[in-house]
Amino acid sequence: MTSTEEKKQYGDDKYVRTNQDEAQATTTSPYFSSWFGGKGVWVGPRIAPVLEGIDLDNSSGDETSSAILAKQIEIEAGHAIKYRTCSWQKTAALLFSEYICLAIMSFPWSYSILGLVPGLILTVFVAGIVLYTSLVLWEFCLRHPEVRDICDIGQMLFWGKKWAWYATAFMFLLNNTFIQALHVLVGSKYLDTMAPSDTGCRTVVYSVVTMLVCWLCSVPRTFSTLSKIGTFSAIFTFISVLLAAVFAGVEKLPVGYDPRETYTTPAGLTAIGGSPIVTALPVAGTTFVAALNAFLNISYTFIGQITLPSFIAEMEDPRDFPKALWACTIAEIIVFSIVGGVVYAYTGNQYMTAPAFGSLIPVYKKVAFSFMIPTIIFLGVLYASVSARFIFFRIFQNSRHRTEHTVTGWATWTAILLATWVLAFVIAEVIPFFSYLLSLMSSLFDSFFGFIFWGVAYFRMRRADGKLALVQDHSLWGYFVAGSNVVIILIGLFFLTAGTYVSVVGITDAFEAGTVGSVFSCANRGV
Repeated sequence: MTSTEEKKQYGDDKYVRTNQDEAQATTTSPYFSSWFGGKGVWVGPRIAPVLEGIDLDNSSGDETSSAILAKQIEIEAGHAIKYRTCSWQKTAALLFSEYICLAIMSFPWSYSILGLVPGLILTVFVAGIVLYTSLVLWEFCLRHPEVRDICDIGQMLFWGKKWAWYATAFMFLLNNTFIQALHVLVGSKYLDTMAPSDTGCRTVVYSVVTMLVCWLCSVPRTFSTLSKIGTFSAIFTFISVLLAAVFAGVEKLPVGYDPRETYTTPAGLTAIGGSPIVTALPVAGTTFVAALNAFLNISYTFIGQITLPSFIAEMEDPRDFPKALWACTIAEIIVFSIVGGVVYAYTGNQYMTAPAFGSLIPVYKKVAFSFMIPTIIFLGVLYASVSARFIFFRIFQNSRHRTEHTVTGWATWTAILLATWVLAFVIAEVIPFFSYLLSLMSSLFDSFFGFIFWGVAYFRMRRADGKLALVQDHSLWGYFVAGSNVVIILIGLFFLTAGTYVSVVGITDAFEAGTVGSVFSCANRGV
């Protein structure tokens, strides 16, 4: 490709290669690299100077992204604790451990509400959107290799304003802490399933035990170390959901089966029995709130971009990130669809629970659920580590405590982690409608971290390129890409408005139905 052709396709001469090996660069199509990564990736111009407070050894905002990245690696070379140590394989392990999780067992419930066909279509649709927005995020991180987390990106996207940093930091920390709290809650659910709390208040004790185990597992300081645990977690989770699908087919009848076509429950309600009913489309009478809740359940499982800047910031070669992303996305679509579809096919609309472990007979349920132990612990650990980095790196911005094995550094690190886990424990025990509140927080925050941020990032980067594909190219592809990013922003606004409305309605309905528990409840939480 000639220099003129390159400028026509990529904008102007502000673009620089991150790889100096021209022979390698010419063997890879730049368009191919923009989707799949590799040494031929071109990096566009920055949208803003380096943020104030980020020290890069006197690096100026006018320096190229490749120069900043090289300087980061050079500075870190002499440190005892090195952060840029993750290969793309290790990063893939982190992604697998984040996405291949307990939430998979809620897909059968979503399919029972939406119908199998719309459920499968929406699974692929949401996976595609999250893949694309994650690639936009990756491109942004390549242009700004000094960003440490989503908060730095939030400030850059909204014109360097400090209020944007504080707003993003608030959402970031609250979102992560609520996810930690969810795993404290799920840990107590597992222990209550295996050893029900018949006497005393063992349910709260189970939460304390889960919190302490998670805290201890959070202590490693680098993602390279955590990736080894993450691989172990992802493998066991895969075994767990595979067993659940097999057990759903092996057991003669799902739990709760009643041979009568209709019957009256002990609570006086009319229920439908008989053979499991499986529908290709939503059943008549499915409400907007129920359908949207099912769709949001699928979406929230895929949305995890909040952690990706932290992962990319610790990669040896950030250009390889798409390899990890594609591997994880393909695995997600296959596992989510097969497990969700198979379990739904054998359980049906009438006997479905969320998570679907509750539809299995006790012995099957306990065996399959037990393989979830690593992910119950590790996924909370992952989010705790991301939050701790955010705080720790700012306390010790340019200090040796960040990069050396010092008592002060390790004491501060473990104290920050303990504080986040204690707060997570309190949230899990104090909020009686936790699962509903989690949906509310997801609607409020994932709307930004999953969609709005990346639609805005696309247009900010195109503006920095000196062109907008929509305006200058006048091609069908240009119009399509620009229009798609507008749609992504609108989807985020839909999550923020309609998603919040549905979550609030769910909380209201729970109060009216009397299903909301009490603070520090001793009631059994087993599935």
